[in-house]
Amino acid sequence: MRSSPRGTMEDSSRRVLQRLVRRIPTAQLRTTLEKWGRLTVAQRGSMDYTQTKWALTEKLLSVCEENEWTMKHITELEMIYVIDNPNQGMWHGFQLVDPEEDAHSVELSQFKEQFKSHLCELVRHVSVKIKKHTDEAVWIRIAWGDSFSRPNHLKPTYVVHHLQTPYVFVTSLTSKQKPLLSQALVLSTRHHAIKDANLSGRKLNAIRDLLMKQYQQVFPTNYPSPLAEKNETVSNPRIEREQAGSGANRHRMACEAFGDGMLPQLQSAVYKLETKYKDHTNRTMTERDEPFKCVVKFESPNLLESLRHCAASGIASTPVTPLLSSIPLKGRNYFVITDNGPGPSSQMHQTQN
Repeated sequence: MRSSPRGTMEDSSRRVLQRLVRRIPTAQLRTTLEKWGRLTVAQRGSMDYTQTKWALTEKLLSVCEENEWTMKHITELEMIYVIDNPNQGMWHGFQLVDPEEDAHSVELSQFKEQFKSHLCELVRHVSVKIKKHTDEAVWIRIAWGDSFSRPNHLKPTYVVHHLQTPYVFVTSLTSKQKPLLSQALVLSTRHHAIKDANLSGRKLNAIRDLLMKQYQQVFPTNYPSPLAEKNETVSNPRIEREQAGSGANRHRMACEAFGDGMLPQLQSAVYKLETKYKDHTNRTMTERDEPFKCVVKFESPNLLESLRHCAASGIASTPVTPLLSSIPLKGRNYFVITDNGPGPSSQMHQTQN
């Protein structure tokens, strides 16, 4: 086994850097390193981006050894890449509730200090890095440890929170870590609880826009009619007027239900059914005391756009059923359907000690 001449860089830092360079596409590596701002002009010039990923990784490791950089510097580079490329994991939305009177006045420096302080009180070994993005979002990287082990930087949790709003977006969080993060967020933002928004997706901007209502939702009363579809077999002007009017009405109702213009690229919606089986021809199932349970999942590269098109084109009936229109209306894509109507799924609540 070949011994490594590197002595100043810890193995954990080396592994994080190796994995990170493998993740970053070669065409994007130069830009990411420039944003990092740690390499000198000479060091940037020595990077040959036509080489293999292995060679680039070895070169970057050598530079890091030369500069005696630590995990702190490597995680800076990782955050830059993740912020620029957030759609690589499953994001989950949460909502802070019951704010205190001074919740609206929490500033970045105050939030950073209190969040780190509260989390470190709950977890003996934890690494927290906080960075404010250009769109005013606060990005938090958390490497978790416990009472006996050091923080695992290979499996960090990322949190995105817009100050002065109750919305939080999280990726790569385990059930064991959830109550710890929840309590730190509740205390540092001056709220009393946090709940699951029942909204998740791989595109961070999509679930953010849907939950924070950052897309076009206000529609004029007299919605402009779409272009009439050409149908060479129809020649009766009255029929043409009726078809055009019907199409315009469907288009209006579809846009009122799902939005206008560019829609958030939500990729799925899940309906968990817990209802009584209703079919008079099947007494065995109908007379069961237990509810009939199943899961229905809709998937599409852009689910809201697909649903809007189905309603506008007449594939789906209008007015749009509340089961579908509730996705943008409530900012959710996970529903539990019972005989009493849509019900809430599990919520997580944290209270101050």
